[in-house]
Amino acid sequence: MNVTICFIGAGNMAKSLIGGLIASGYDKEKIIAADPSPEQCTELTQALGIKCYEDNLDAIAHSDVLVLAVKPQMLQTVCNRIQNSIQAKPKLVISVAAGVRSQDINHWLGGNISVVRAMPNTPSLIQTGATGLFANENVTTEQKSQAEHILRAAGITIWVQDEPQLDAVTALSGSGPAYYFLFMEAMENAAIQMGLDAKTAHLLTMQTALGAAKMVMESNQPCATLRHNVTSPNGTTERAIQQFESSNLRQIVEQAMQAAQQRAFELGNDLGNGHNQLNKPSPSKSGEPS
Repeated sequence: MNVTICFIGAGNMAKSLIGGLIASGYDKEKIIAADPSPEQCTELTQALGIKCYEDNLDAIAHSDVLVLAVKPQMLQTVCNRIQNSIQAKPKLVISVAAGVRSQDINHWLGGNISVVRAMPNTPSLIQTGATGLFANENVTTEQKSQAEHILRAAGITIWVQDEPQLDAVTALSGSGPAYYFLFMEAMENAAIQMGLDAKTAHLLTMQTALGAAKMVMESNQPCATLRHNVTSPNGTTERAIQQFESSNLRQIVEQAMQAAQQRAFELGNDLGNGHNQLNKPSPSKSGEPS
């Protein structure tokens, strides 16, 4: 891939993607950014050695691919201001703004634009993220490859065929890190109540979570099998799992993820001003409300 990539916005997600691209060997001369804050531009240039403009239009004029990395609430304003430039010289537009749907971005940019919507998560900041991707009907096969190359700088990428599926991605990997943080927090607190000091509880919790994730990543066995393998009959793990099951942990997780999916759907409507609303997420097979 030998295209010039322009990042609109120089916040943490842009820095993560730019840093990942550079680490993978991408030419710094082919990466530029734009941010209205002189301080942000100076910091980005000093940290990563790329050119940063304070005017979006100046940066766009020198680019082949545009990455919109601004806050969701700012995206419509940004798109409206750059619409004429994009229409004059169409290019691939990738949005990492959470919740804003591709048809709204396309509409704000004047229509007939190749738009890829990306849903990264916070571990992307340390290049261990998971990103869901959706391409609108204008995106070519080559442009899909370009988008995938850029987002892989932050971790793994998964394409979805229907945009509403990104709400499920949001509920799973987008919000998912916080679920694990909550569970780890609960484990730490329980260990402290059992008599361990805070430092020991924290260290053991972190390493246990890391080890479990690494075993899943490196094994070809499903989570259920790995869990069964470490659950000895009448042992300590079995007793704990029985407590989780009797407290309906699975149902709690399902209901929590459905709530996140529903909120993602609502935010998409709010941020897009209701323009071309997508279908509401369906209730789960168990009949629990979403």
